[in-house]
Amino acid sequence: MTTELFSPLLLRSGQVLRNRIAKAAMEENMAGAGQLPDERTLTLYRRWAAGGAGLLITGNVMVHAEALTAPSGVVLDEHSPLKPFAAWAEAGKSGGAVMWMQLNHPGRQVASGMPGVVWGPSDVGVSLGRHSGRFGRPTAMTPRQIEETVTRFAVTAHRAERAGFDGVEIHAAHGYLLSQFLSPLVNKRTDQWGGSLENRARMLLHVVHAVRSAVPPSFAVAVKLNSADFQRGGFDTDDARQVIGMLEPLGVDLVELSGGSYESPAMTGRPADDSTRAREAYFLDLAKDLVGTSPLPLMLTGGITRRVTAERVLYNGVAVVGMGTALTLTPDLPERWRNHREADRLMEPVTWSDKALAAVASMARVRHQMRRLARGRDTRPGTSPLLALLSERRKQRRALRRYRAWLAGTRNTTNP
Repeated sequence: MTTELFSPLLLRSGQVLRNRIAKAAMEENMAGAGQLPDERTLTLYRRWAAGGAGLLITGNVMVHAEALTAPSGVVLDEHSPLKPFAAWAEAGKSGGAVMWMQLNHPGRQVASGMPGVVWGPSDVGVSLGRHSGRFGRPTAMTPRQIEETVTRFAVTAHRAERAGFDGVEIHAAHGYLLSQFLSPLVNKRTDQWGGSLENRARMLLHVVHAVRSAVPPSFAVAVKLNSADFQRGGFDTDDARQVIGMLEPLGVDLVELSGGSYESPAMTGRPADDSTRAREAYFLDLAKDLVGTSPLPLMLTGGITRRVTAERVLYNGVAVVGMGTALTLTPDLPERWRNHREADRLMEPVTWSDKALAAVASMARVRHQMRRLARGRDTRPGTSPLLALLSERRKQRRALRRYRAWLAGTRNTTNP
């Protein structure tokens, strides 16, 4: 029997999603003072909450104050005040959706010039040709740093639960730290954390186990996983199949499938192979391959903008349809679909020949739309990607100055 888009989904934690539509995580890059969510973030999530989705997943929240994807990232660690996060959870749940927090550590994907640490499973840097200098050079993590990072994920999950979130999603995709450990191209370790897939998956499994142990059974725990990295010799669909099997005994509720990394930015609609370029549901073929063997419900994200595509995803056995850009342009798209209407705002893809720069410009343009929503305005899909990129860089330079000052003060306070 075909799953209906607006039918509920019962998860193993007992949590119920009211429909099969999720607002997937997109990095907002809107942290206020102290790397905390502020009123802009609350306004943005109230817009999404009123739009009719069954699940809202926040942009990635950093578990380590010294390792951020960008200087305007949100941090939730043992020292963060919970009140701003409680307000964020309340805003997200105000329309009846379930609200999850995405947890992340960037590993080696930290911009050069950022203070703090640039870590990876090995000292293999991000390779982007002439853009490689955008990222810091990583140092290989020690076993102690690995264990301390596992603990950080658990601490953040516990505090998210205390703040009123309904669940967390552990980010192990898009080339961030846990994805780096999974990748044979990045993880060159010869100890228990590297080598075989079982060893490369060990950090993710330890994180999931620690998080699940730190929260009550009714609190949802999900994982975001690449269906493939789209790099020759990298993490592939068969690896993903095996990792999903490893996650099942650990009490995971849902696995979200995406793909790519900064080195091969498939998640922005410009994958490395022509067969999946410029179409909706970028990773559906890979997801169909995984659905048949997956012991866990799957969520698929990437390029879905129309109801007919969402229904095709469900028809192929996927349990939840995730959308990012589409809900940024049209926050009430689920309600429109319920009333048999479609979006009237679409954004043309960035087709620059420089793929790495095009991916960055695509993300900058989406964040520009999120900032408009956060100010209570309507979106402007026709925004120039070049202007959005230049604006983003100005904002990040200002944010970097604030982050440097905050981090220096935090270190002086917490590490006397």
